[in-house]
Amino acid sequence: MHAYHQDFIRFVVAQNILRFGEFKTKAGRLSPYFFNAGLFNDGASLRSLSQFYAQAILASELQFDMLFGPAYKGIPLVAGTAIALAEQGRNVPYCFNRKEAKDHGEGGLTVGAALRNRVLIVDDVISAGTSVRESIELIRAAGAQPCGVVIALDRMERGQGDLSAAQEVQRNYGIPVVSIATLDDLLGYLRDEADMVQNLAAVQSYRDRYGVRND
Repeated sequence: MHAYHQDFIRFVVAQNILRFGEFKTKAGRLSPYFFNAGLFNDGASLRSLSQFYAQAILASELQFDMLFGPAYKGIPLVAGTAIALAEQGRNVPYCFNRKEAKDHGEGGLTVGAALRNRVLIVDDVISAGTSVRESIELIRAAGAQPCGVVIALDRMERGQGDLSAAQEVQRNYGIPVVSIATLDDLLGYLRDEADMVQNLAAVQSYRDRYGVRND
């Protein structure tokens, strides 16, 4: 386990981005925790988040040539991650898409570098997988090759079947999904922090009920 997994969990808890209580998910489940990536909404928190993305990407040893961020949440993420990677000595081009094609000026569906070669998708989470599917279709249509997806937190939770959203992406598209941290990392954090142990039983119970195997 890399140290940044636990560092990231501590960071999002301290920033109140990861909260504990009772929250209804899109699937209608009552979750004992909620991760709100929309709260990375100032310069300092976005800088820290981007550095975590860069660490996860470099640790994964994925081979890629550029980054792509799906609109809208992926736009600041991909820009920040490109900066953080450059600070680590890996300068790569990046681009993001428009929700609607522009028919004047430079036109087109994307902004930034042209999509080419191996493209790594940078997003916040994977829920239904719609954003990833649309990104993959856009990348392939440009003649480039999607080579992976990197997200902040993998909830490791079943979708409609026996697989998690991340596992479904890997199965359906044959590309890896890298996360900064997972639900198992969260459980490890809760076990180690005395003032957080009251949340451990609820999160573990949720994992037992809705979680997927991590093999």
